[in-house]
Amino acid sequence: MAGIAVVALLVAEGVYLWPRLHDSWQALTEIHWGWVAACILAQAVSLSGYGRVQKQLLHAGAVDVSQRKSVAVVYASTAMAVTLPAGQVFSTAFTYRETRRWGASPVVASWQLAISGVIAGIGLALLGLGGAMMVGGSFSPLTLLLSVAALVALVLAIRYVSAHPNTIESVALWVLTRVNRMRSKPPNTGMSIVRETLAQLESVQMGKRDWAITAGWSAVHRVADVACLGFACWAIGADPRLSGLLIAFAAGKTVGTIPLAPGGLVFVDATLIATLTTAASISASQAVAAAFVYRAVSFILVAIVGWIVFAFLFRGHQHEDLEFDVELERREQREQFHQFERRLSARDDGTPPDPNP
Repeated sequence: MAGIAVVALLVAEGVYLWPRLHDSWQALTEIHWGWVAACILAQAVSLSGYGRVQKQLLHAGAVDVSQRKSVAVVYASTAMAVTLPAGQVFSTAFTYRETRRWGASPVVASWQLAISGVIAGIGLALLGLGGAMMVGGSFSPLTLLLSVAALVALVLAIRYVSAHPNTIESVALWVLTRVNRMRSKPPNTGMSIVRETLAQLESVQMGKRDWAITAGWSAVHRVADVACLGFACWAIGADPRLSGLLIAFAAGKTVGTIPLAPGGLVFVDATLIATLTTAASISASQAVAAAFVYRAVSFILVAIVGWIVFAFLFRGHQHEDLEFDVELERREQREQFHQFERRLSARDDGTPPDPNP
């Protein structure tokens, strides 16, 4: 059923665009295939850049994974995000599970998803801001400021926890003691979860070099995607303004995040056509043709490749989910036991272990 739904969505994209391609047929019949090849290459570079961002963030959490595996997950998760109803939910869950298979703790896997999402949002806001500034338009920096503030706050919080775990543990113990008193529970109830979370956060060591590399590859991811749209315009003989190209790209990606249809079907296409015509100063027929080429590469081709990758590399994992969940539970229980043993061996005052850690 999932395969039928994917095919139906891809066919619907073509059915939607086909009547509008009637006036753009001349542009498509004279398409420059060299620029189409460049468009495909740029999209591959974009997804590879995002794979490097994921790889670098996991490396900071002491999880080393090959670029090939990281990019494979990017392709498969992107295919889910752009073709399935509520695709972002399935995509996030899939990425989380695969990073856990690579050895990431729950906190590290969640941290990677959160940071990569915030960085991607900041990059998109910067592109839209750059386009608006180039045309002299007015803009509200509130969204960008909030995104940057969220990233900075998250980074500072994790760095503080990594550097001062004892302080955080003392504060958590103080809070839990009072909460447990109101609940008529032993004072240390819940501290084992706090210590486990702190231990996982301590493993995240994100230095300046890591941030520089992550920011660099995030820029590659976004710039290559913009280049893909630009090459699509050149492929049909259009010569778009750079400022309008940035605005069209940012607008299309923003609309695509709204869960109205898988992959922003219809909504993204209409947005790209409208903004390319008004902001990039190309004709309506050229905008339709350019949007078709860009979406054929960034949506349809990526979805096909992503589902092929999923079928060959990840489909078998889905039958192993129960066993994997059981193994994760056992692994975490063993880690908690080892942490408890280490705390006991570190005590030198002769006090007995707390019965409710």
